[in-house]
Amino acid sequence: QVQLVESGGGLVQAGGSLRVSCVASGLTFSTYAMGWFRQAPGKEREFVATISAGTRNVYYAVYADSVKGRFTISRDNAKNTVHLQMNSLTPEDTAVYYCAADRGTSQSIRVTDRRRYNYWGQGTQVTVSS
Repeated sequence: QVQLVESGGGLVQAGGSLRVSCVASGLTFSTYAMGWFRQAPGKEREFVATISAGTRNVYYAVYADSVKGRFTISRDNAKNTVHLQMNSLTPEDTAVYYCAADRGTSQSIRVTDRRRYNYWGQGTQVTVSS
């Protein structure tokens, strides 16, 4: 079965950096777009970033306005892994970060909409202290 396992979360001071990663298994990784979402206590799960599927090392990425210029999403198809590099973190970035996989069968749904994604990880906690 499909599994997405996040890692790399933790506690960091404001202004610091952290990289979270997600390893996928049970699917043909290169054919899936991969996304990151986050959910803070008492809030809805929100889109963070997504990266397209592909095999030629040319991808396009979409970011939420709140993280644009600070976060970078990347993927390594050889390792079935997607990363989210987070810089200049603020306490508002505190949340559980979830990895998600999109097999591309819901093209009518925006990539920023969580309903587009078929599989989800269990999440990793990121806490930014002030």
